[in-house]
Amino acid sequence: MKDTRSGFGAGLTELGKTNENVVALCADLTGSLKMGDFANNHPDRFFQIGIAEANMIGIAAGLTVGGKIPFTGTFANFSTARVYDQIRQSVSYSGKNVKICASHAGLTLGEDGATHQTLEDIGMMKMLPNMIVINTCDFNQTKAATIAIADYEGPVYLRFGRPKVPNFTPENQKFEIGKAIHLEEGGDVSVFATGHLVWPALEAAQSLKEEGISVEVINIHTIKPLDKDAILESVRKTKCVVTAEEHQMNGGLGDSIAQLLSRELPTALEMVAVNDSYGESGAPMKLMEKYGLTSKDIINSVKKAIDRK
Repeated sequence: MKDTRSGFGAGLTELGKTNENVVALCADLTGSLKMGDFANNHPDRFFQIGIAEANMIGIAAGLTVGGKIPFTGTFANFSTARVYDQIRQSVSYSGKNVKICASHAGLTLGEDGATHQTLEDIGMMKMLPNMIVINTCDFNQTKAATIAIADYEGPVYLRFGRPKVPNFTPENQKFEIGKAIHLEEGGDVSVFATGHLVWPALEAAQSLKEEGISVEVINIHTIKPLDKDAILESVRKTKCVVTAEEHQMNGGLGDSIAQLLSRELPTALEMVAVNDSYGESGAPMKLMEKYGLTSKDIINSVKKAIDRK
């Protein structure tokens, strides 16, 4: 069990050794974002901006003009909603090579409550032209994604979280932006999961297998650009879909897949996501249960989707 934010820190540490153009900026949350190793080893390439997130985005955009590859770090809520104007104008519209790295996303921020639990950020960021949107599932994948986005020329939003979760993807994987990963082959239903909901999707698939239901589980780590070919290929086989994410139903992964299927392959679809609600303060896993984001909820949605075939 490892937290995905530590995967970001490990990836940033690796980049510090291998890419001299990588610089890091933080909004007074160095410890929470696990940026300490990079800051200690490369003090000339680390900038502590303080609680001034809009200024951080502006500085990052400026650094790209000189050929630097800036990685900004703060909570997902402050990485998006607080600085949306600066991202739109100075990064996305201009196509600047800024990597916006956002921790503590979703309900699993826990006791800090609704003001910090952003559930809208994927929707906000995927709507911006030029913006890549990535939502990783475990430590290993987050580390690999952090390293990979340094080689991509253009703005990227990388989303990860606070809690310790199972670390089940390969240690030395090659991360490919926009390339979905098949985790389980199945013929009865396609489950497309992202971020912290990938592991519960695998748990659900195992439980359903014991009931004779064959579940295909696909990790959609890149929400934009969406791997349309992988999604359509799976759905043509199973003919029903469940999406699972720690995000609002509106604007998230399920929304993107629903748009794709409505144009290309109308299909019965169920969404496991937060339904038009803010979060609240509480223990992370208790919140996931209350808001319907568990393997049990995926199982129930799978059965609904199959019944609608």
